[in-house]
Amino acid sequence: MSPTPDASSLVPTVDLSAPTATELAAVDAACRDHGFFLLVGHGAEQLIADMWRITEAFFAQDETVKGPVRRTVDNPFGYWDRELTKRKRDHKEVFDYADPSGPTGHLNRWPAGHDEFRTTLIEFYDTFSQLATDTLGVIRDALGLGDEHSAEELGFLNERTSSAVRLNHYPVGDPVPADQREGLAELGPTALGYHTDPGVLTLLLQDDTGGLQAESTTHGWIDVPPLTDAIVVNLGDTMQVWTNDQYKAAVHRVVPMTERSRYSIPYFSNPPRHAVLEPLEAVMAAEGADARYRSFGWKEYIAGRMADNFADYGVEDIQISDYLVEA
Repeated sequence: MSPTPDASSLVPTVDLSAPTATELAAVDAACRDHGFFLLVGHGAEQLIADMWRITEAFFAQDETVKGPVRRTVDNPFGYWDRELTKRKRDHKEVFDYADPSGPTGHLNRWPAGHDEFRTTLIEFYDTFSQLATDTLGVIRDALGLGDEHSAEELGFLNERTSSAVRLNHYPVGDPVPADQREGLAELGPTALGYHTDPGVLTLLLQDDTGGLQAESTTHGWIDVPPLTDAIVVNLGDTMQVWTNDQYKAAVHRVVPMTERSRYSIPYFSNPPRHAVLEPLEAVMAAEGADARYRSFGWKEYIAGRMADNFADYGVEDIQISDYLVEA
């Protein structure tokens, strides 16, 4: 699992408050190669510090706190410690929640007596929803689509009510106690198996432990380096479809922790719940190419991608390659 040396030069940093032409060119190159870049100048430094504090405090709690908010087959939100990726069990425990003001907000499970946990997570959702929209402007500019139309007007649509946030804790070793492992899926060779995120893009906070790797078309597996207060951006399947394969959905993984725990916090920015996914007209016009994907519904796609996270149903999950136009 050794990454390419000097990988930090392959994952560029862009100042969200004032992106330069040089930064945008680097973002464009990275998005075509592996789908990752870093955001600074976002103004959320204090909120990030608060999120680290409450995330570590939550995962330090015992079953009396985690148990009542444990995920079920009928409710995908709350605490879970036996999620699957590619039919292998991840080395992590998580806490998931949706837009508190959205149509699935009533499904959120908040630990009793931890009011600051809830209020801080709601503030994070509000702030990162706006940052995700702002980041779409960076994508538009990196693609060179001009500034006559907003990213939204061009069809780059995200919606906070269909998005979600996750708190991750990757311990050293198996997150499930030894006396509870009977009948569970096999623990995977990596802490998080290689995969792409299905949505538009992910805004990720990662601590300074390291371990996140991206698959580069030209360099193989590379490290995505931790940078204090920077937000990691990785593109999802939806972005790859919208850009007609010009930009790459980021294939990524997390290597096992051997010395200390790792924490991360992704905001998964998704398209509108009833969106139809297809290459965008503005992108195809600029590229001078025909659509490489046929149209398909986001609601059905995300259902197919998420179904086997909870249990192994014996089949591989759906991928955007299933919707490629036949040559």
